[in-house]
Formats: sequence, C-alpha cells, structure tokens
Amino acid sequence: MQNLSDYRADRSQFLPTHPEDLTRCGLAPGDLDFIFVSGDAYVDHPSFGPALLGRMLESHGYRVGIIAQPSWDSPQDFARLGRPRLGFLVSAGNMDSMVANYTVAGKPRRDDAYSPGGVGGRRPDRATLVYCTRIREAFKGVDIVIGGIEASLRRFAHYDFWANKMRRSILVDSKADLLVYGMGERAMLEIAAELSRGRRAAELTGIAGTVYKCHAADAPGGTPGTGTPGTGATGGERKTVSLPDWDTLQDKARGKRAYAESFREQHRNTDGLNADILVEAYGPWVVVQNPPQPTLFGDELDHLYELPYARTFHPDYLEAGGVPAVEEVRFSLVSARGCFGGCSFCALTFHQGRRIGARSKESLLREARLLSQLPGFKGYIHDVGGPTANFRTPSCEHQTKHGVCKDKQCLFPDACKQLRVDHTEYRDILRSLRQVPGVKKVFVRSGIRFDYLLLDKDQGFLRELCTHHVSGKLKVAPEHITSQALAAMGKPGMKVYEKFRRAFEKVNSEIGSKQFIVPYFISSHPGTTLRDAVALAEYFRDQGGTPEQVQDFYPTPGTVATCMYYTGIDPRNGKTVAVTTQYAEKAMQRALLQFRDPKNYRRVREALEQTGRTDLIGTGPKCLIPPYPPRTSGGKPAGAKPGRSRPPASVRPAQPSSSSSSAGRPPRQKRTRHK
Repeated sequence: MQNLSDYRADRSQFLPTHPEDLTRCGLAPGDLDFIFVSGDAYVDHPSFGPALLGRMLESHGYRVGIIAQPSWDSPQDFARLGRPRLGFLVSAGNMDSMVANYTVAGKPRRDDAYSPGGVGGRRPDRATLVYCTRIREAFKGVDIVIGGIEASLRRFAHYDFWANKMRRSILVDSKADLLVYGMGERAMLEIAAELSRGRRAAELTGIAGTVYKCHAADAPGGTPGTGTPGTGATGGERKTVSLPDWDTLQDKARGKRAYAESFREQHRNTDGLNADILVEAYGPWVVVQNPPQPTLFGDELDHLYELPYARTFHPDYLEAGGVPAVEEVRFSLVSARGCFGGCSFCALTFHQGRRIGARSKESLLREARLLSQLPGFKGYIHDVGGPTANFRTPSCEHQTKHGVCKDKQCLFPDACKQLRVDHTEYRDILRSLRQVPGVKKVFVRSGIRFDYLLLDKDQGFLRELCTHHVSGKLKVAPEHITSQALAAMGKPGMKVYEKFRRAFEKVNSEIGSKQFIVPYFISSHPGTTLRDAVALAEYFRDQGGTPEQVQDFYPTPGTVATCMYYTGIDPRNGKTVAVTTQYAEKAMQRALLQFRDPKNYRRVREALEQTGRTDLIGTGPKCLIPPYPPRTSGGKPAGAKPGRSRPPASVRPAQPSSSSSSAGRPPRQKRTRHK
C-alpha cells in the first residue's frame, strides 16, 4: 500500500464524483454530458479505463463525471450526479466482475486490489448487468453504452464458467443501447460526436469497434441464416459472416460444435484492417459486430497517456488506506498495446488485438520526467512495457499493410518466416530512460516473450536486460513441458525455454550477477491430462525446486482455451482435446505442481495411483513423495482432511434448480452492501 504521507492531491484534481464537486465546478446535477459508472474505485491514472476515457472526452470539451463502485441495492446512488445529457458509460472495471469476486474454485475473494483498502465485495456479480438495471430504474429512456473488459469479452453468446452454461450476448441481457469493445478511445469519440448531434445510441450502427442490436430484416447482408457460419455480401469491401444463432448454440446435439465454429470466426476477425462484419441471431433480433477500430499508435497514443491525470486515487479513499492497484502502475510506463503472441488462455487477441501500437520514445521520456517529480518517487521506474514488454512493432510488413493473418499465428507452432525480430528501438528507449535526471533504475517487469528474444540475431538485448533491467528475478511463462499441453496453449516447445534458461544463466555468470528466472506454470489447462501433470512434477523434481508461480486454469470469456474447456474442441483446427472439468482431478493436477507441500500429500498420492505411477512413491531420488504421509506438529497425517471450498457449477455435480434470478441479480449469493 502506498505511503499515505506521500499523498498530494485534492478533489479539484479529479473528475466530479459527488454533487459538491459539481457545485465547485459551477455545475448542477444534470449538467454533465457523460457519467461513467465503474466497478473499480476511482483512480485518476491512464491504466484505469474510466479515467483515461474521461480525460480524453474532457480534452474534447465534454463534461464528464464518475460514479465509482455505487451501492447497487437501489437506484439512488446512480442518480447522485443527475441525468447525463448524452448518456451513461458503464464498465465492470479493469477485471471481469466474476473473476474479481471469485477464485477458480468458486470461493469469494476477500481481497480486491481495485477497491479501497483492498477489501473485496464492493462490486456486484455480473456488474455490467446490475448497473444497467439500476440506471434504467433511476432514469427511464436514458442512453447506456457499455464497455470495458467484461462487456468486450461477452459481446457475443459465450460460455459462462460460473453458471456452467451458455449465456447470451451481454448487449442483449443488459438491455444497453450500444457496446464498445476493445480499446474504445476512437469509438467513444465518434459516439460522443453523434450523440451531440441529437442521435440516440441505439441508432448508431456504423461505428467501428461497436456492437449493436437490430431487427433481423435490417441486418447487414440480409437476414442471417442458422447453423454453421456463412458469408453474404454487404456494403463496401467488408463481408458479412452469419454466426450460429442462439437456438443452435443451445442445442444439445449441435451446440458445442456450433460454438467452436462460431468462436473460430470471431477469433479470425479481430483486426481493424481485414475483419468482416459478424452477425448473431436471437429470434427476430440480431447482434451485429462492426469491425474493430484501427490500432492506435504514435501521436494519438502519446496524447492519451499525457493528459492531465492526478495519477493517484481519489481522496475519498484516504481513510481506507488508498487503492492497492495503483501501486503496480504508479511509477510504470505503458510502452505499447496489443500482442501477437497468440496464447490460447489469453484474451488479449479478443480485446486489444494482435497488431502492436506503440508510443513514441519522446512521449515516454516526457512521462518519465513527470514521474521523477511525483511525491514518493524513489528513483525507480518499475516497468516499461505492455502485454508483452519486448513487442514494440507490428510483427511483419504484411501485418502493417493488410492486418494480421486470419489463419496463421506469428510464433506458433513455429516462428513465421516473415516475422520481423528487432529489439533495437526498445533497447534505445530503455537506455534513454536510464539517463533521465532522478532515475536510478529502470526495470522491465511485464512479460518477456523469450522465444521471440531468442530469434534476435543480436543477443545484446539479453545482456543489457540482465545488466540493467532485472530486479533479481525475471518472470517468464513457459506454462508447461509436454508437447500436447504446449500445443493446446499455443506455446513453444520446452526445448526453447531450456535454451533461454541456459542463455540467461550464461549471461548472468559473465556479468557476475546472481539473478533468477521465475517461470509461470498452469495446471488443468485444456489439452493437459493427469499424466501431463505428473510429467511436470517430475520436471520440478529434476530441477530441484518448487515453482513460485502456479495458477489453475480459469475459464473466462474471450479465450480459445475457454472454448476448448466447454466444447472439448480446439476451435483453431476442429480437433478434439482432453479437458479436465471435475473438481477432484483439477485439485490433483494443482497439487502435483507443488508436490513437496505436505498438505498436498493425499492428492499427489491419489494422482500417482490413478496414473499407475506408484514408482514415484517411495524414498528413492526419483520419488515425488514418501510411502507414508508426513506428520504435522499435532501428530496427524498432513493433508488428511484438506480444506474444501465450494467450486462453481462447472466443476461440481449438478444441483436441483431453485427459482431463477431476475436479470441484474447476483446469481448465487448476496454480497455485502458497501456505501
């Protein structure tokens, strides 16, 4: 948590959040053009969507307010700034609200880095739906535009892990007027301009980066068909692709195959230069996705990150101890957006896209000089990166002119021959940042794509990285070791990681530095079996350590891996994949990755017995666990009665259905009300 003695901000530096702020600005309730409603606490920093979009709209002359983490049990809190002239802009926050509220095992999270004091429970489940319902109750007929990660990744029918079923497009369920997906700056400015001209949000059907609803007869390309995706003509150079309709997606016999086919088309159409128009039917209505907005870069991106942010949390949160999430970004620089890595478990392709948009060196230097003057700055820039730190330019010339390849990845299964690998510009930026007065050290803490780094003929970047920009540990993500698992993940083979590990160790030995790699690994990812988990445990045994970073696969909307999890089909090629959905097996895979922990003994033993690997139970050097469980300090066998949390519906036996919740209500349990 931030040292609060460093706090140097007052209410006048922030967008209005309460009626008294309006009075200070010479405004009254109802005078604002737009009001953001967010599931996050208000942090006025460009890493937080409402702040970035709010400052951008403000810079174009719009009057903007923010209602952060409103009390959602009545419409009263949503009306505190009055009715906006142009509309409400609704976001669940920087995270999907269900991910923010629950662990993969279905246990409510106690902590929330995006809330005051880091206390969980300050946003409702399915926050976008709840907020839209309350806004409609407060103001009949007001325009509502939804966006952010939750809306962006749920823009079409999608598998919902927490309910273990398909759900409709969030635009349909929320009853909002328009959905903005991806990085929404350009789309939001176009929407604001149209609303200012007197148009309504539901009438805006031609803005890139948006999803809208219309009658089937008014859909581009004519009335959509059903079943498998097909194409039809439309205006301009864009085609219209009809996705399987809602009835087909729910069909027990055809639904899963249809969803895999639908997701494949969605995944193929994520680039603003070559994407088609996608249409999904719900009876007489359709949801239409316009192609994405072109990637932002250069002056446009520089402008966004250099707007007059307070760069800290709102003073309302001082008493609670601030907002922890700001500490991760307070003294960091966003260098680029987008990622052409193509990992199956990552939603970046669906949200930011695969084409890289980067800020200029001059803009980053200006921001670094600004950071050096902020209260609490100790001389350390914590990160210079983005989704992947060492991606700074589009992957090839073809991508720059024509957009990303629809049916080919840049790095998987092998690096494309057209791939452009060059760290020169990034290295130059890091060198220049080190020379900024007041800066002692510049770290790189966002992910490094090690297979891309190894492809660089000039390995000087690795030496410079280890010499100047690693804070003792470098985080990388091999994720697994078996070829089957890595193929499903879209990751390079284990030989590539081992080559990087040796190169990293060699460089550090030459420069006389004791630094370490911290590898990330995932358990229970689609395409992995219990045998794969045993093989990974053997790898850890041979390496002589226990992984620090282990994560259970969490099926979230908008990823190839989640589609695999629900359908058992890899949407990229239509082939079946092994899927672990049962709670017991998921727990065993997770335990194997940290088999040395005594509390995991019972599950590790059960996994070894099920896979016929009892040769790994014993006292020999190749064994994972001893023949008998270790004793705790109380004398009981370790792991005899492990703690169990109630898993979500997708990983537990089906229960009799109770009365269904109405739209906008939390699906399972009431969460604590917070004013």
